[in-house]
Parts: sequence; structure tokens; C-alpha cells
Amino acid sequence: MSRPVTLFTGQWADLPLDDLARKAKEFGYQGLELACWGDHFDVTRALEESGYCAAKRDQLERHDLAVYAISNHLVGQAVCDRIDERHKSILPAHVWGDGKPEGVNKRAAEEMKKTARAAQKLGVSIVNGFTGSGIWHLLYSFPPVPDSMINQGFAEFADRWNPILDVFAECGVRFALEVHPTEIAFDLFTAQRALDAIGRREEFGFNFDPSHLHWQGVDSVEFIRAFPDRIYHVHVKDAIVTLGGRQGILASHIQFGDPRRGWDFRSPGRGGIDFEEIIRALNHASYDGPLSVEWEDCGMDRETGAREACEFVQRLDFAPSGRKFDSAFGEDEA
Repeated sequence: MSRPVTLFTGQWADLPLDDLARKAKEFGYQGLELACWGDHFDVTRALEESGYCAAKRDQLERHDLAVYAISNHLVGQAVCDRIDERHKSILPAHVWGDGKPEGVNKRAAEEMKKTARAAQKLGVSIVNGFTGSGIWHLLYSFPPVPDSMINQGFAEFADRWNPILDVFAECGVRFALEVHPTEIAFDLFTAQRALDAIGRREEFGFNFDPSHLHWQGVDSVEFIRAFPDRIYHVHVKDAIVTLGGRQGILASHIQFGDPRRGWDFRSPGRGGIDFEEIIRALNHASYDGPLSVEWEDCGMDRETGAREACEFVQRLDFAPSGRKFDSAFGEDEA
């Protein structure tokens, strides 16, 4: 098994795509996971300009790069979120509009439908992203949170995402939620509940990213084992827990990169995640899609890190065995 090693462009959206593509090829990557912001992939232009998608593919092919997925995390976040002034900084102007929450939610939902159609035109079958959550703020149950409020949050998620997923189904495209704090699914049990809320429809699965599970204490391998048929895409990102008696796992309102935090993201191979066991679990789940590096490490130069991360993933990946190790002793071999 030779999975393509790709680079998610979300953290590189300050660079023109052509510049990033050149760098990514030099780093050793085989493809890019295109973010739907910056100039990397524009959903509206993909639908309205007849040659846009072909031009994007040509642009990547000039650098000998492929594209297997696009990602619209920022807009997806606004589908279920309780909208406030923070969202203005991450949303396209036409989705933010006048900023009135109900309108933002509705426009975000329509944009995600458009994203499915744009993915189809580009010729990719996976859109990665977020869902947002109307109940994330209820994580700690005080004042006491009745079950009815949590039930309503999952019902609202289903009401808002089922019409979006209908369009994904029409387009033959799947949505892969990056299970993540602030989303409707942020760990194994909430992922199960999200699947149940939408009737386990095939258009909805997961963009597996162990970095968001590790610091919560969730075993990433157990997540793969719980949802082997729903791992639609994989992010390779590391994290480290640095609790030393003063730090808390909730990070104390301290920004990423500050050594006082109780956990932080690290370049792949430089944190606490056991990626070998993840590869073994992905092999058992028959996952053969991209291994996409989402590079985030506030303490390291990103070009150095991205190059090293590509080399790390290429060394890490391996195919499962095609035979039992002691098959030579079987009767058929006698």
C-alpha cells in the first residue's frame, strides 16, 4: 500500500497557491489538500467560471501534484455555531453578510452545498470540514444541563446538515468531519451520537486527526477501530501534553505556543502520538486514502517542519502483510 502524502494548505493560505505548490513539491509532497480560502480554491468561481477547475488542476500538475480533497472548515463551522463577532474574521464577506446569526447560519449551509458541487466539478470525492455546534458551550454541566438541551443540540445538527448532505449525495461526494473541540463531535462518544443523529447516512464520515483526540485522553487507535468504515480522510498532526503541576488541560485561556499551556500541537513525530499504531489500525480498516500533513507547531519554522514532516510520513507508512508469518508451516506448504 502506498498512500499519497499530501499537505493541507489551510495554514499556508497567506501564500499564493503557485508559490506553495512549488515549495510542496520541493519538500517531497505528492499532492495538496486545498483549503477553500486564500487563492487556493474559490467555491464561487469553481461554479461560475467554466474553466476554473481545469485551470486549478493544470496549475497543480505543472508541479507534479495531485488533489484528493478540498476543505471548507471555516464556513462549515458557522452552520451550527452560535454566531458572534469572532466568526466575521473567518468567513467570506458574502457568508457573513450583515452578521445577524440566523442569516449567517443559513448562508453557511448554502455555501456548504455549493462546496459539494464545486468538489464534484473539480473531480474530488471528499470535502473535509467542521460542523460547528450549538451545544459546545454546555460542555461543563453547570448550571446543570438537562439531557433535553443536549438532545436538542444533536437534533439541530441533523436538521441543518441533512439538507446539506442531500446535496453531497446528489454529487457523489462525502463530507468528512474533523472531530475536534467546538464541533458537534469532539470525541468517540459524540462522534457515535452524531452518526446516529443523521441515521448513519454514508455521505457523512470523519477526517481522522489524532492531535485533537490525544490531549483529551482519547486513544486515537480506538477511534479508528470504532469507525473503520467512516475514516474518509486522514490528517497527520501531532500534539503533546505538558502538565507539570501548574498547567491545566483546558489551557487556562493561554494562546497556542505559550509554554505555560497544558498541551500544544507539534510537528509530526515530535509530540506524544504513536503514529505506528495508527498506521497499523488504518491498514486493518483498509484505508488507502491520503495521509495529509496539517502542519502546526508554533515553536518551529514551518518550512523546516513541513519538509521534515513529509519525510517522517513517508518513512512511517507501510503496507499490511499479505500472508501469515507462519504460513510456511501450513499443510498446503508441506
